[in-house]
Amino acid sequence: MKDQLGREINYMRVSITERCNLRCRYCIPSDTPELDFERILTYEEILKLCACAAKLGISRFKVTGGEPLIRRGCTDFIKRLKQLPGVEQVTITTNGTTLEKHLPALLEAGINGINVSLDTLDAERFHDITGFYGLEKVLAGIEAAAEAGIPVKINCVPLKGWNDDELISLAELAAKWPVDVRFIELMPIGHGREYAGIQAGDVEKIIKTKYPGAVPTDERRGNGPARYLRIPGFYGCVGFIDAIHEKFCSKCNRVRLTSTGTMKPCLFYKSGTDFRSLLREGADEEQLLSAMKETIRGKFQEHHFYEKEWENQGEEKRMSQIGG
Repeated sequence: MKDQLGREINYMRVSITERCNLRCRYCIPSDTPELDFERILTYEEILKLCACAAKLGISRFKVTGGEPLIRRGCTDFIKRLKQLPGVEQVTITTNGTTLEKHLPALLEAGINGINVSLDTLDAERFHDITGFYGLEKVLAGIEAAAEAGIPVKINCVPLKGWNDDELISLAELAAKWPVDVRFIELMPIGHGREYAGIQAGDVEKIIKTKYPGAVPTDERRGNGPARYLRIPGFYGCVGFIDAIHEKFCSKCNRVRLTSTGTMKPCLFYKSGTDFRSLLREGADEEQLLSAMKETIRGKFQEHHFYEKEWENQGEEKRMSQIGG
């Protein structure tokens, strides 16, 4: 369906957990308490909402967290989500630490694509950023997924003073394997406000300096707003998501469902619709569809990160609470 500005909304990011087995500095601090599990939507509740979304024309779903693969039953949930009428595509974003283990079940479930978050290729730096050792497991998972023929995207958040000397090396993973590597601007949400990100445009200049033969491609390589370069000799592409410095709000096609049941039309705003309460108070399908239509129609025109006059409307939760 279309929102009030005529944008076609056909993509929903669905968080199934706030929990994660890593503690990335800009996302989840090490002292984060566990969320009361009763506040998390059950799989049945999530599927009911996804079925409503599909009836409204949302056909593409991204399963996120936290780390979705640590929630028991994740791959079975994906299989059921794929089977809902109107669902065309289901993908997942993971930190990759258990990807190799879960890959057979993901393939059996019919997963359409896998995004892996990876900010460094240095084992010690990986530990410094995430709080744990495990880089080799992430790389093994990426390689196994690529070899299985599943579309794989590696998502990197460039951080000043942390991985800004590795941007070329990370990009060159697209020369090693048939994967796309995407550089995503740090979102100033939660603990992300405490770190300095690097503009996607600046990363692009670094890549083009190293590879002057890189050329833009208009290929559609996913559901999101990334723009890509194709580099001679690379199996995959190198992409850039500059949500902060080059707003693409006019083309936004997504909404988000948090693990606690809030549907957010925009990542920036703290407002959203509480579908958990509606579900647990006995709302029927017609009521859920009506609330969902109203939420989507009311999608905001654009975000206002770094704009002082909008600070009181900005999201105060961590990215892991929203759905990465």
